Amino acid sequence: MDALTLPDLGEGLQRAEIVSWHVNQGDHVVTGQPLVAVETDKAVVDVPAPHAGTIARLCAEVGDTLEVGDTLVEFAEGEQKDTGTVVGELQEASADIRPSRAALHVPGQRGTATPKVRALARELGVDLDTVAGSGPDGAVLSRDVEAAAERLPRATTQKLRGVRRAMAERMAKAHAEVVPASIHDDADLEAWTEYADVTLRLAQAIGHACRVEPALNCWLDSASMSRQLHDRVDLGVAVDTADGLFVPTLRDVANRSLDDLRAGLERLKNDVEKRRIPPAELRGQTITLSNFGAIGGRYAELVVVPPQVAIVGAGRVEPAVVAVDGQPAVRRVLPLSLSFDHRAVTGAEAARFLAAIIEHLEHAESGQGEKTHD
Repeated sequence: MDALTLPDLGEGLQRAEIVSWHVNQGDHVVTGQPLVAVETDKAVVDVPAPHAGTIARLCAEVGDTLEVGDTLVEFAEGEQKDTGTVVGELQEASADIRPSRAALHVPGQRGTATPKVRALARELGVDLDTVAGSGPDGAVLSRDVEAAAERLPRATTQKLRGVRRAMAERMAKAHAEVVPASIHDDADLEAWTEYADVTLRLAQAIGHACRVEPALNCWLDSASMSRQLHDRVDLGVAVDTADGLFVPTLRDVANRSLDDLRAGLERLKNDVEKRRIPPAELRGQTITLSNFGAIGGRYAELVVVPPQVAIVGAGRVEPAVVAVDGQPAVRRVLPLSLSFDHRAVTGAEAARFLAAIIEHLEHAESGQGEKTHD
């Protein structure tokens, strides 16, 4: 029997989690038709049909994690000619109301349930063996699962999945490998206009600081104990979402205008929000920025993710009393944190880098539409 396995999705990704099926057993599909949506550590992607045929069996359920090479679907014997007919999309809308005979039955379960209902049960912490189905032939429907969930204690245990699982694994690896150190300081924003964008100004300042002190714009190879100095600043920008932390890459920040950076940043945020960010935009960061002050907090001990050697954090902008020409004055102040891998970066290099960021930030905003060369 012909089968489709989980393909190599690139970027060294060896596993993916089933998010949703676009087809059911018995459906006829055409070449290139999306069969299943899978979530990797990077993004949600659709796996298309390699050829036309009839789906004989779905080999995984929503929520299952598969390795590259594991079987996704099996096709009926014999490749069929494309007719342009797409069945799966039409049947999907009614799957929750009238489960097909293809719905997998779990031994001991009181009734059948579609993959969608099983996924909902896992999400809500409901044991389907305890649920009496109200659908045809005792099938368990979404409303049955939701009603059962209402009777459960409010405290539930959630298994880390997708982005959150990947984040946990990366943080554990970083903690085990990196030798962390941090320094902190403040930038006086008195010269800024009222509506200046903190993230964009920080991106420009980091690009400037990487020219002043290139040691922080590099990768460290732990195996060979060698470092790769980059001549371009590809800035990872941490973006918080309900699913976890994404770090898309804003390319070549030192040589782009403020308007171009603004457009690029908005595009990245929109891609992350829609969960359709291209995998290429989630790799290759040479240094990272976390503007956590937009949420709250002043300083942080940030985690450096290898092979990078530095991450810049920005806290909450607040009025503070500072000394100006020997006299106290109230100014808007931006708290800054710089964490670095002490295996590759010296304390003096880190101090010069942070000083360069502050020097750039304390000047007035650069002209709109003009490249910023400092």
